[in-house]
Amino acid sequence: MCGIAGWVAHAAHAPPGEALAPMLAALAHRGPDGEGARQFATGDGAYRIALGHRRLAIIDPHGSPQPMCDAGLALVFNGEIYNFRALRAELEGLGHRFARDSDTEVLLRACQQWGTDVVDRLRGMFAFAVWDAQRERLFLARDRFGEKPLFLMQRGSDLYFASEIKALLRLSGAATSVNLAAVWDYLAYRYVPGPATLFAGIRKLAPASCALWERGRLVEWRYWTPPDRWPNAVEAAPPDAAAQFRARLDEAVRLQMVSDVPYGAFLSGGIDSSTIVALMSRHSAQVKTFSVGFPDDRYSELRYAAQVARHCGTDHHELVVSHADLLERLPALVAYRDAPVSEPSDIPIHMLACEAARSAKMVLTGEGSDEILGGYPKHVAERFVPAFQRLPAAVRQRLIAPLVHALPYRFRRAKTAIANLNLEDRNERYVRWFGALDRAQRARLALLHVNGTAVRDDHPFAADAAASPLRQILYFDQTSWLPDNLLERADRMTMAASLEARVPFLDHELAQFVAALPDRCRVRGLRGKRILREAARSLLPAPILARPKVGFRVPVNDWFRGPMREYLLDHLRAPSSRTRPYYEGTELDRVIDEHLGGRHNHEKLLWSLLNLELWHRRYV
Repeated sequence: MCGIAGWVAHAAHAPPGEALAPMLAALAHRGPDGEGARQFATGDGAYRIALGHRRLAIIDPHGSPQPMCDAGLALVFNGEIYNFRALRAELEGLGHRFARDSDTEVLLRACQQWGTDVVDRLRGMFAFAVWDAQRERLFLARDRFGEKPLFLMQRGSDLYFASEIKALLRLSGAATSVNLAAVWDYLAYRYVPGPATLFAGIRKLAPASCALWERGRLVEWRYWTPPDRWPNAVEAAPPDAAAQFRARLDEAVRLQMVSDVPYGAFLSGGIDSSTIVALMSRHSAQVKTFSVGFPDDRYSELRYAAQVARHCGTDHHELVVSHADLLERLPALVAYRDAPVSEPSDIPIHMLACEAARSAKMVLTGEGSDEILGGYPKHVAERFVPAFQRLPAAVRQRLIAPLVHALPYRFRRAKTAIANLNLEDRNERYVRWFGALDRAQRARLALLHVNGTAVRDDHPFAADAAASPLRQILYFDQTSWLPDNLLERADRMTMAASLEARVPFLDHELAQFVAALPDRCRVRGLRGKRILREAARSLLPAPILARPKVGFRVPVNDWFRGPMREYLLDHLRAPSSRTRPYYEGTELDRVIDEHLGGRHNHEKLLWSLLNLELWHRRYV
């Protein structure tokens, strides 16, 4: 795991070579173990090229400096290639010779051998840039699910790139104007769907995408699409589907445990991370595990994590987080994300990363399981939508209202999923699942018409219409919610602590295997992740397997009405507030008063606005 930055720019207006140093300094937290930079020019001197790298050494820690150069190619690379040893053996058979035991050198040789087709052979998480001096072109690529970030900024024929936006902002003349359409998206969804960012003129290279710059022209393409985009006609699963799934997940875990430095795992006590830890324990004498919770047992899962740790015999570490920790760290984490902190859980995740970094440089996590295996209540509910909506509207309402009212707040996701059954608009169901505002509330935003230009009120979700409802929503999760929120959070919050996080559930071969199975292997009845529960039956205690999906909940709802009340008011009711103009009249005051008075729970919206305010104060 590292940080990369650089550019290819016309000599008439290319930055001076020393401009790369502050860009790399902005990425120092991503790579405290070393720094490297190289500069090049095209043969006619028309374009200047700069490649920079900050290193967090995981594989071959005393070698493999970057940029790595050989035979006219220069590479800067962030991430890990998990199948690098298999690729090395294949490349040696083709005549390549290696001086080091590192995935970086394997990637460089693979680029020499296969050119831009190299991405099809990679199994891992990555974002990299390769300058080809002979062809005079710059090639950039990003992994399939978007685990590793890569941001782009274009100025005419010039292209600038970096692992984080803050590095691009170090360039002279880099604009910090607000992308108002992205602000709208953020308020609607609580994150900004790619490729946009909140900064006008800066965008993401999409997951599973490549970009090729050649003589001032940039071409981009996707090299892989999550298979849940399309219908699946398979009627029957193999009789040993669960065993095959477990074997494939075990292989992904084993490959991702390859490291030349100490490592561990995040452990929540849920089935996802618990299964990862159980499999790791079969390949390592004693795994280090790290868990975080809260003083209030209603919101803490530490007891479940401890149960799994005892069962697996891990070296277990616990951390308890309070509202004071949140207040202390929130502004700094906005700076690490270069964006509002979309989820309150970012803070405890970052604190857990800091704790883990004291004794490890890499962790495995259970992230991505819900989006691949159908683990959220919405995945269960979405399968019932077609049948449910054939009922008369009055009947639907009589069924829904008592269910939503009866469920306790800790099952808020289930409450939302049930309430959404009544929405006929698929886009609106998706927005309501993630977002803080329904369509009527969004219509009251002054931002809806900015400078006389209407901002879109929905987001295109491009799964094939013939795909099942479950596959359609999983495809959206895998191409938007997962890369643009969850994986972005995981990357920034761990790298802020100089800790690498690996995600076995997002092994693309595992995802392709699961997508080829019938829907009922993922969701059956009222339970999701069916195949994982079957596969983990002999690995975990029965109470862990039987636990319902709860989610990592930070008690911000209570804290806003208690110890965080003044902090909230100082930011959102201040005369200098940057977010108040986004609302019409007294609408924002009404929202605040309703929440503080206990008449309505606006936790999601208030959290979003508070963090948007902090982002404005830092960047605009």
